[in-house]
Amino acid sequence: MRTKREIETEFAPRATLHASKSFFLVGIGGAGMSGIARMLRHRGFNVKGTDSTPSPLIEELRAEGTEVWIGHSGDFVSMGDAIVLTDAIDLKASPEVRAAKELDCPLYRRSQVLGWLLEGKKTIAVTGTHGKTTTTGMIGAGLRAAGLDPTIVVGAEVPEFGGAIVEGTSEWAVIEACEAYDSLRDFDPYIAVLTNLELDHVDFHGSWEGLKKTLLDFACRVPEDGAFVWCSDDDGAYEFRSEDFDGACPNGRETLAYGFRDRMNELTDEERRSGGLAFRLLEKFIRRAQGLQPSPDWTGALRMAGRHNALNALGALTACEHAGADREAAIQGIQSYAGAERRLQVLHEGDVTVIDDYAHHPTEIVASLQAVRERYVKSGRLVIVYQPHLYSRTEPLIPEFAHALDGADLVVLTDIYPAREAPIAGVSSFRIAELVEKPCVYVPQRHLLPRKVAGLVRAGDVVVGMGAGNISEFAPAFIEEVKRGTPFDRAAKVAVLFGGDSAEREVSILSGRAVQAALEARGYDAWLFDASEALLSKGDLSGLLDRRPDVCFLTVHGTNAEDGAVQGLLELLHLPYTGSGVQASAVAMDKRLTKTVYEAEGLPCPRGVLLRVGDALAWPESRTGWVVKPNAQGSTVGLSFVDDERGLEAAVIKARRFGDDVLVEEWLRGVEISVPVLGDTALPVVEIVPASGAYDFESKYTPGATTEICPARLSPEQTAEAQRFAVRAHRALGCEGCSRTDMIVTGDRTVCLETNTLPGMTATSLVPNSAQAAGTDFGALCAWMVEDALARAAKKGA
Repeated sequence: MRTKREIETEFAPRATLHASKSFFLVGIGGAGMSGIARMLRHRGFNVKGTDSTPSPLIEELRAEGTEVWIGHSGDFVSMGDAIVLTDAIDLKASPEVRAAKELDCPLYRRSQVLGWLLEGKKTIAVTGTHGKTTTTGMIGAGLRAAGLDPTIVVGAEVPEFGGAIVEGTSEWAVIEACEAYDSLRDFDPYIAVLTNLELDHVDFHGSWEGLKKTLLDFACRVPEDGAFVWCSDDDGAYEFRSEDFDGACPNGRETLAYGFRDRMNELTDEERRSGGLAFRLLEKFIRRAQGLQPSPDWTGALRMAGRHNALNALGALTACEHAGADREAAIQGIQSYAGAERRLQVLHEGDVTVIDDYAHHPTEIVASLQAVRERYVKSGRLVIVYQPHLYSRTEPLIPEFAHALDGADLVVLTDIYPAREAPIAGVSSFRIAELVEKPCVYVPQRHLLPRKVAGLVRAGDVVVGMGAGNISEFAPAFIEEVKRGTPFDRAAKVAVLFGGDSAEREVSILSGRAVQAALEARGYDAWLFDASEALLSKGDLSGLLDRRPDVCFLTVHGTNAEDGAVQGLLELLHLPYTGSGVQASAVAMDKRLTKTVYEAEGLPCPRGVLLRVGDALAWPESRTGWVVKPNAQGSTVGLSFVDDERGLEAAVIKARRFGDDVLVEEWLRGVEISVPVLGDTALPVVEIVPASGAYDFESKYTPGATTEICPARLSPEQTAEAQRFAVRAHRALGCEGCSRTDMIVTGDRTVCLETNTLPGMTATSLVPNSAQAAGTDFGALCAWMVEDALARAAKKGA
């Protein structure tokens, strides 16, 4: 943002622009700068520029013949260029500014160029803390309707003007003159319009007196045959006019007040019915204040809602009349004016009405919410989705923001838009959220707003996206989210994550293909996605994010999958997924930690020793041998069965190929079983009979190498105990969706070995076989997992 020292020392005088033939605009894609570009081209100058991101405005400029480069660099600045900058450009960091200084090119502010382009025009300049854009547009519409054909420069795109700039042919011009960083000094007002005045942009003005001094310098440049138009309803404007302006500029120029407050008692009923726009607007608000409806013959409704816009209309009409416009023609133009983009702009009407608004100060928020409630809220709630603008603006007004937002029925807050400000310690939207009395939801990451708000609204609600920053992206994205619907009223979109980067990658590929085919056959919109391949090749997740699945079906196995890594990624992306969460997955993958949970739950488990790197070789006492395995891998990866102590060292070395920490457990001989759990229900017990006698990786995944008997050949008591143990393990570990607990039945004991949070889903996998024995085929099992994940996500508000 611009400083007073920069304004005085870094920019060339406006008069030197007369020698310029070529202009280079930095930030050319903005509404204001693109308008300047068009005005310069219209006058025959060479125009080019840069911007950080592409946009429809940039494409329009290119189509008109203006050279525009995306990305800021000094490569395209040429000797002789006049460099035009928005106030958002950091002079110290800008490559274009650096190149300009090397080539001795002069620097100019946008406001300097606009003031120069309007030399010789009778300029109506609209300033004030709030309402500048709307009032400027209304004056332009009023003058156009009266046939005066003005040049119009608004600070936002106006659909009915075809943009932010209208090139008129008459002597009149209407401009929005922002007081923020004293751009007022660059304009020559013939008529100055002050809509209101509150202390804002403290970082530049410093104080109330400093702000008034800036405005006074501007207002006193109005010539004697011009006029100073001001709003008598606003306390700040009233103070400025009576205490500052009258004393400094006592003679000559005419001062014209507009407003409701000082005129209400002067009006008769007949005047309210038959008078001009001012009287009709007054009638509307007086009768509503009395709890009455406007009279049937009242025909003066503005297209723009709200008392604040009625005031803007009065100010616009006052300026138009002083410029010589026919009163009734100007009234018609002002009444029909639909507004600029993001000024109570209705983007969607239907079950939910969606409005986009630029209000970013407590006073503006109050006015906008009152207007929306008055015109648009019928039976539903008023929902505001608000983004504060600038840390420096937010810090002194946190209580005021909270109070203003209480004008809605439901408040959704996102983090502050900083522009180019550095964060201020302790200044956060969260502090506003703490003070809001109405129901309030704090969503720090704005990209999540559309889906979060879609989950909060109901039919009849009016949703307003509000603020001066990139909250402008919310309303269109929210409309698309509403159109997207929910997976409960259309085919759910399912990304089947498969592959991965563990030793079980090939198994995962088989699982993924089987699941994707089964879901597609049941009508789901299902596709395969290998997250590790996408991340490690190009770092590109567009194959996942562009289609934005309703749920991710996890068929990845082993490390960076069952250990919570992929779940953590999906949590960051706010994508629901099947199976357990990060914590349960991480705990279950750590076999030693799982045993600790089992023991705390009272579940029997084998004795074992954890060997970390550097530990002396050790093992539990056992007469039946030992099982050696990596502590954090799939159940059969790196697994060895050792009968003799002499084989332990080799087994440990083998296990360490797949992880540093190794678990050495007693080898319990007996019947190997596995018990799947869906939700809180145990499925039939599966008995595992490997042909080799050892259930290792080869036996587990080679077709025909292992016989799976379901239900297992156990007594009813043993079956019931195994199923109870599986459900207890599932709950103790915090598992969700589907899990599978492996056990050994030895003698009269059932011992828990480990729990798998992402069981395999191949043709030889245990869970599908168990489900089939329970009467659930593979497709129905996959569908259950999808619906379970969707239900849990809906419950969590995902």
